[in-house]
Amino acid sequence: MWKVKPPVSFPMETRYRPILENLVPPDPMSQFHLRRGSPEEEFPDLNRNPTWMGRILTPAMYSRQFNRCTHSGVIFDDVIRPGIEEPGDSSGLVSVGCVAGDAESYIVFCDFFDRVIEAYHGHKVTSQTPESDFNYNNLKGGEDLDGSYVLRCDITVVRGVEDFCFPTHCSRGERRQLLTLAGKALQRLERDQPGRLLSLEELDQEQQRELNLNRPSSSELRTGVARDWPDARAVWLSNDGRLVVWVNMDDHIRIRTTRHDANVTEAFKFTCENLLKLEEHYQELRHPFLWKQQLGWVTSSPADVGTGLRICVHLKLQHLPGHRRLRDVLKRLRICMDTTESSALYHVSNMATFGLSEVGLTQLVVDAVKLLVAMEKRLEGDQDIDELVPTQK
Repeated sequence: MWKVKPPVSFPMETRYRPILENLVPPDPMSQFHLRRGSPEEEFPDLNRNPTWMGRILTPAMYSRQFNRCTHSGVIFDDVIRPGIEEPGDSSGLVSVGCVAGDAESYIVFCDFFDRVIEAYHGHKVTSQTPESDFNYNNLKGGEDLDGSYVLRCDITVVRGVEDFCFPTHCSRGERRQLLTLAGKALQRLERDQPGRLLSLEELDQEQQRELNLNRPSSSELRTGVARDWPDARAVWLSNDGRLVVWVNMDDHIRIRTTRHDANVTEAFKFTCENLLKLEEHYQELRHPFLWKQQLGWVTSSPADVGTGLRICVHLKLQHLPGHRRLRDVLKRLRICMDTTESSALYHVSNMATFGLSEVGLTQLVVDAVKLLVAMEKRLEGDQDIDELVPTQK
């Protein structure tokens, strides 16, 4: 990779500029000597591949991406590898089936990524800057959810850091630099939010179980996310247990706020306050979070672009999960509901992260939870819920 950051003063710049410019490869792909066939010979087998990558990719699109390469060496086959090796099935939520190796991937392979993002999030990519809103005062009704049904809420935000490749493609040295950078930023956060940064080796079995830290899956190992595990992986824990920051796990930074009650507004407020502080600390260290004009915040997965925000509410339900209209209701509300180890406890969260602001996504989940609770109460009284079924959001 050719990369030069010139000094502030370069008096001989005029004389040596032609020499430096001649060192820049006109096409990064020319620096690689891969023994590959033609695009027609290399096109993957996408039969019975239910991912959005498998549905969208055509021989013509593959041919257009075939000879492209980012400056850090990401080629298109690196992008689509997850969907080829782990296509999943069509019974659950359709996965994106692709991953970005670095932020430049979203530019070099934009005609592919934009189509995947539009299909997954149900929102068109335009030239307009995505709307952003961290003003928690604009959230309505998140503080009065029924505690008899809402037992807990988690809010997670994922961020990428500028000047570093994403976990699927980064080097061992980059990963260690990211950990050092995170340590400095989190140390500054501790002025307002006391906590401690622990490597995975320092966590005992009980802490790992509480944080749901499992050994890397076969998919994570094959796609490179878990290379050199557990080297340079760490978790920052606030002293009060409300805030957790994962470093170098599936993305550069993943932040989670947890509340063991029904107050989503307070959870969202706490998340916004600490996220904005952490963002400021990264900017002070000259490595801001990654932002793209048309996509918003970007990370390794197209499933997280825009806001990188997931709001998960833990709901206690008995009757609604078995109702014939449930799948239609969830689709119209644009949320998903997952089962847990408990037969009566379900996780309700937003499907998309792109197309709405942070407040808008949180409001969508709050409104959806209220409606699901209202439906559950009706079913408890042997009443019909058809008149409560919403129109498509």
